[in-house]
Amino acid sequence: MNILALDTSTEHCSVALWRGGVVHEHAVRAGQAHSAMLTGMVDSVLAEGGLRLSVIDGIAYGQGPGSFTGLRIACAVAQGLAFPADIPLAGIGTLHAMALACGAAKVVCCLDARMQEIYHATYVRQGDAYIEVSAPRVCAPAAAPELQGKGWTGCGSGFAAYREVLQQRYGASLVTIDDAVYPHAGDIARLAAPLFAAGRGIRAEEAAPLYIRDKVALKTAER
Repeated sequence: MNILALDTSTEHCSVALWRGGVVHEHAVRAGQAHSAMLTGMVDSVLAEGGLRLSVIDGIAYGQGPGSFTGLRIACAVAQGLAFPADIPLAGIGTLHAMALACGAAKVVCCLDARMQEIYHATYVRQGDAYIEVSAPRVCAPAAAPELQGKGWTGCGSGFAAYREVLQQRYGASLVTIDDAVYPHAGDIARLAAPLFAAGRGIRAEEAAPLYIRDKVALKTAER
């Protein structure tokens, strides 16, 4: 099975090609240049893998949460690639991908959501899979959901932005923090592989980003 995966949910931009469990990935820190870089990165990773789009069995994209503009870019490009060839799509949670990238047994995933908030979810590892304990949500760091027990690893840019607040919130429940973890297209491809293998892809017109916050900017008075 051949899977193409895209992620533009953060300041990083990544594209991966999954071929029977082997992943080729290109990743750059794109800032706000995702739309200018993404299609070229897709062409490069396909060329590196020696494949044409016509032999891709599924396209996965970072569904969210994350940057509103970034989520729209990945979804739109995935739809544009998939529609002409009728390739199935799969939207993969970015926080879920972060848990896989982190690799710890119990993971608290936090992305900086700006506006003094974080995108938050928790996962525990069962075998090779990560099971969702606390669903993705947006919240103030000081109001992050409580953790059950100890031995949790915190990861993501939310910990870089609000480390002290989150450490105070979680205390001894946290054993370590890796604030450099972010969603990777390679991990999105790995999470999407069983979905495509089970025939659970969706049509291009059904794809959508996962927005868990409607408000994206502060009013002048709030700033």
